Amino acid sequence: MGTVAKTNENLKKCICMKCPSYTFTCKMMNMPGNMIAMMSDVSKKVELEAMYCAFEKSKCIKEEKGCICATCELFKENNLGKGYFCVTTGGK
Repeated sequence: MGTVAKTNENLKKCICMKCPSYTFTCKMMNMPGNMIAMMSDVSKKVELEAMYCAFEKSKCIKEEKGCICATCELFKENNLGKGYFCVTTGGK
């Protein structure tokens, strides 16, 4: 399994916020933090409610409602081979 670099370029490729497991409530709760992250250097972040394959699992997502990891550019470019990075750090 590959490692995803914590870069703003990779954050732009991220589709986590389009995932069915990332509920509307999670989106609304994390919108301010995610917007700030997009305008700053994400390499210095410890956690982020996006790009779960590079960071840790979500603190907001509690239920698996579908996984779109395999359709993401980051998944393909980094040979991740797992999904549900949002509910399990490192994927499952």
